[in-house]
Amino acid sequence: MPAVCPSLMSADPLRFGEQVPALLDAGACVFHVDVMDGRFVPNLMMGTEITRGIAGLVRERGGRVDVHLMVERPGDAIGWFAPHADMISVHVEADPHPHQLLGQIRAAGCLAGIAINPGTPLEVVMPLAERLDYVNCMGVNPGFSGQSFIPGTLARLRALRDMLPTTVALQVDGGIGPANAADARACGADLLVSASAIFGAPDPVAAYADLVERVAAA
Repeated sequence: MPAVCPSLMSADPLRFGEQVPALLDAGACVFHVDVMDGRFVPNLMMGTEITRGIAGLVRERGGRVDVHLMVERPGDAIGWFAPHADMISVHVEADPHPHQLLGQIRAAGCLAGIAINPGTPLEVVMPLAERLDYVNCMGVNPGFSGQSFIPGTLARLRALRDMLPTTVALQVDGGIGPANAADARACGADLLVSASAIFGAPDPVAAYADLVERVAAA
């Protein structure tokens, strides 16, 4: 089943204890955690202790934590975050040995994903397909929340869905909101990550529910 994944990048850290349980009550089952090192992307976000706290809130209710590593040395970071994650994606642009990274993620007990930037050729994922559980197709250039969705992402989603085995889930991350969630689902996205469209709304639970309805109708 497709899932709308709230991205805590846009949430108020002082309200995690209120908003995360409320979204779990509304049906959210995968929470996206962006980790940024200020080098691979020009921003800093989400360390291990924050991620551990989020994992405590999410896992006790049967949810999953999806950690997206936007860092220069993902091989080092996998071990730091794996105890608090159920899924980990690393950028194919960040390391010349993605096969090794995916094996490291799986050995740590997590689902393994590759993230690809908007300017990265889709073909880079094909040699990795046998080690992949999901592909994170970025809808924006990573680093900041609130960016506009790049329209060409829809064609990239369709192409990836045609290229990948059905056992590999397709995630889209960046710029997902009411205007494009249904289109992204129609193009093959299984996991739709949304940050500011949920947490920037006056009522994040209502915003989440609206996205779920749009995705279900696609």
